[in-house]
Amino acid sequence: MLTENIMAVSFLPYCLILSFFSTISITQASSGMIGVNYGRIANNLPSPENVVNLLKSQGINRIKIYDTDKNVLTALAHSRIKVVVCLPNELLSRTASDQSFTDKWVRHNVRKHFPATEVEAIAVGAPSYVNFLKKFGGPKPVFQSAVPRTAPGNEVFVDPKNTTPYLVRAMKNIHASLVKYNLDKSIKISSPIALSALANSYPPSSGSFKPDLVEPVIKPMLDLLRKTSSYLMVNAYPFFAYSGNADKISLDYALFRDNAGTVDSGNGLRYNSLFDAQLDAVYAAMSAVGFNDVKVMVTETGWPSAGDGNEIGASESNAAAYNGGLVKRVLNGNGTPLRPKEPLNVFLFALFNENQKPGPTSERNYGLFYPNERKVYAVPFAATTSTPVNRNKEQAPVAHEGETWCVSNGDAAKEKLQAALDYACGEGGADCRPIQPGATCYHPKSLEAHASFAFNSYYQKNARRDGTCYFGGTAHVVTQHPRYGKCKFPTEY
Repeated sequence: MLTENIMAVSFLPYCLILSFFSTISITQASSGMIGVNYGRIANNLPSPENVVNLLKSQGINRIKIYDTDKNVLTALAHSRIKVVVCLPNELLSRTASDQSFTDKWVRHNVRKHFPATEVEAIAVGAPSYVNFLKKFGGPKPVFQSAVPRTAPGNEVFVDPKNTTPYLVRAMKNIHASLVKYNLDKSIKISSPIALSALANSYPPSSGSFKPDLVEPVIKPMLDLLRKTSSYLMVNAYPFFAYSGNADKISLDYALFRDNAGTVDSGNGLRYNSLFDAQLDAVYAAMSAVGFNDVKVMVTETGWPSAGDGNEIGASESNAAAYNGGLVKRVLNGNGTPLRPKEPLNVFLFALFNENQKPGPTSERNYGLFYPNERKVYAVPFAATTSTPVNRNKEQAPVAHEGETWCVSNGDAAKEKLQAALDYACGEGGADCRPIQPGATCYHPKSLEAHASFAFNSYYQKNARRDGTCYFGGTAHVVTQHPRYGKCKFPTEY
């Protein structure tokens, strides 16, 4: 697709990789995908409309929410941000037993908003703090139950109300409703599981599901995922494994830092990160029950920036190291040692610190942003220049000082560069008129030159703020005025 067709294409948001930092990535053919969880258990969060603006300003184009709140889904309409929504545990029993109820739920919560709001999956099963909602949020309509994420313990298998027996039937009924409304080709169906569903996880090759879950739940669920070309949702938190075993697990191993690694005695594979080991334990467990062809998406993972005295490892620097290391890990395009060719798809937890979350201090400090939309911390890899890390939590996003421009990387893959160009000229709002046929910057007629002009327009229009010249690694900041033939790049708009 050449730039002369730019104005006619349907623009897709592109990965301006996570920059809580800077920006967040979308799925690519050669690398994995990073998204973010948007929880709302707080009394000081921005409006959904402001959150959508924040997401777009940071390049975040995939989120997961814990309900089907109509205000949030309406705010996301036409944003080109893909969304995973959740059906709460409290509705599992009725969803499993009453197809007409399930049809109504899908019609009211999904079909009503789709395709303006790009719902891409339904996560069946999420916690329902009914008493919490009554105390802090007031009564909620039955079809809009707000549900938060908590530490391990929020998945169906460990729901204290024992909703596990309803899970697979509920998933099948949801899928039947999607088929009824011709949504099944666009929207996946799955259910998040925690590592607590495993009977064994170390070494990774010994991974196995708890015996009491295998026949009644695991096998039929994986069979459904296989038949519907969906994926298993997994919530994995190396933080909890490290915090509970800091005397046995290296912090560097948990934070993606350089370390000696460990060798799996069962398969001889070397592991240099706890995250990879946890994920491969799930893969091994799936293989053990005959489902090694089902893909996995990590729907929650993260590290708290603060915690109680007994929450070893909870700190701002460790959170920045974990999330930064994970993003790099995902975008390098490699899979785990057990599935090296399968890119990683991950949703980080979470967008905001949520001040009304129950539980230990860590639960209120997983956010990448404070409710005032300032970054909790930055990670070095996301910076496009040598701009210092912003430690002043009340300071606005840093703008690059002096005259700077944003240009494309010459070694970026063409597909990646084209997608970034499409985003800049479309959703990004860059002024791409000068690179249209016959205009001043149409020549040289090359993807790299046209992308550079578009990237710079976006960068300058956004006041050269830190993180606005990244485009998934296809762009970088320069201090010398770029020139392509007679085309001159502006320094402001």
